[in-house]
Amino acid sequence: MTRMYHNLPLDAYTSQDWFDREQRLIFSRTWRYAGLVEDVPEPGHYVSVQAGLNNIFIVMGRDFRLRAFHNICRHRGTQLIRAVGKTQKALTCPYHDWTYDLEGNLVSVPDEAREYPNGIDKSCLGLKPAAVDVWRGMLFVHPDPNPPSLAAYLGEVDPLLGPHKPEELVEYEDARQTYEIKANWKIVVENYIDVYHLSHLHSNTLHMYDHAKAEYGWKGPHYHFWEPPSEAYGKDLEANLPTPRVIPEQHRGAWVPMLFPGLGLGASEDSWNLFVITPLAPDLTRIENRTKLANATSWEYSKQSWSSAGFWKSFGGPKYSGDDVASEDDPMASGDFTAEDIYACEQQQKSLASPYLEIGPASTGESPITNHQKAILEFMAQQETAAK
Repeated sequence: MTRMYHNLPLDAYTSQDWFDREQRLIFSRTWRYAGLVEDVPEPGHYVSVQAGLNNIFIVMGRDFRLRAFHNICRHRGTQLIRAVGKTQKALTCPYHDWTYDLEGNLVSVPDEAREYPNGIDKSCLGLKPAAVDVWRGMLFVHPDPNPPSLAAYLGEVDPLLGPHKPEELVEYEDARQTYEIKANWKIVVENYIDVYHLSHLHSNTLHMYDHAKAEYGWKGPHYHFWEPPSEAYGKDLEANLPTPRVIPEQHRGAWVPMLFPGLGLGASEDSWNLFVITPLAPDLTRIENRTKLANATSWEYSKQSWSSAGFWKSFGGPKYSGDDVASEDDPMASGDFTAEDIYACEQQQKSLASPYLEIGPASTGESPITNHQKAILEFMAQQETAAK
């Protein structure tokens, strides 16, 4: 008998075979977040990203146009470039110095006359193109050079993702971080969209919003979520915001959607955040966080900090304290909701190996988890059918 985690077999969270299928059928066939537009500001600048089985880079050409290519030299397949950076006028493979211009054309083969005495048709050996698009100041790539548009992929979920204009905000570099969670990527996604846990795991760390009044649902494979400020936080919201507003005053609340298959957006009245999920192994996931704040003066930040100091001084605290604390580095005593989430995800992943594990019924607030599992199954089935 196959043990199930609601709609998926437990193997979906532990086996290499299932992981490989997801890489091939999901992450290799969807739009993938690659960076912010400011990451590629000038001709010759580039950024690369892993999109399932494909490493793809975006480069700005001499015509200031963004192009995406598979990061594969047409000679022996060596990756041309690293994660992020800038070139002068060309892209050169480190293996044999085959060189391409910023438009992907092969322009130089070292020792061409001696190594290829019968000639070589460079016009047929340009880089393989991929697709690139921009949405709300973010760069996206698709391995297929002619996929359905990014707008079509997002579809009806776009209006439900908040009024934010992140392209008009500035990045808070100190908040940028990358870390790994020892859990399957779906465990991480499902923790992110689990409404039930917000009032419990994060009872002290996220109680500035009213989780009982959350509004959430699905548009295609994409999850949308909004919740209003709590009474204590919202009664003097303009004073309590820790940093200057980034959306008009009539907008209140937190928008925390998850775009399929693994891009979380965390947006509130005063910030906009990215939560980028990259599967590394059946039990290992990399997370990248980036934050954008108001494009305001230091004086405006100082004034807002002074205004909100009283509220934040008495706000929150750790979930456990006193005799409940296991050790000095107990994540449940950290007062950090990210540490709480990582702990919960990793402990859940460990339990999946136990022969005594039996998954209980899903609560109403966990319905996003069961719906996400259905989205996984439906998307994979569609891709397998299309491939036949």
